[in-house]
Amino acid sequence: MAEEAIVAQAGPYQVELTEGKPYFYCRCGRSQKQPFCDGTHAGTGIEPLRFVVDHTGTFNICGCKQTDDEPFCDGSHLLL
Repeated sequence: MAEEAIVAQAGPYQVELTEGKPYFYCRCGRSQKQPFCDGTHAGTGIEPLRFVVDHTGTFNICGCKQTDDEPFCDGSHLLL
C-alpha cells in the first residue's frame, strides 16, 4: 500500500523549464530537490511523474501534491 504524499510547500514552485527536456515531478513530497524527484520516494509506493513541456518558459509546478493537473499548479493549495 502506498504512503500518503506530504505537502512540500503550500504553493507552487516557479521554475524555468526547457522545451523537449524530460523532467521528473516529485509526487511524494519528500524530495530535497523540489519540485523534482531525487529518489527519496523509494519504499513509499509513490512514483515520480515524467513530463515534457511543449515550450521553454516559466511554469508553476505544484508544491502541495494535491493538484488535478499534475505536475502543474491548479490552485488546490488554496483549499488546504
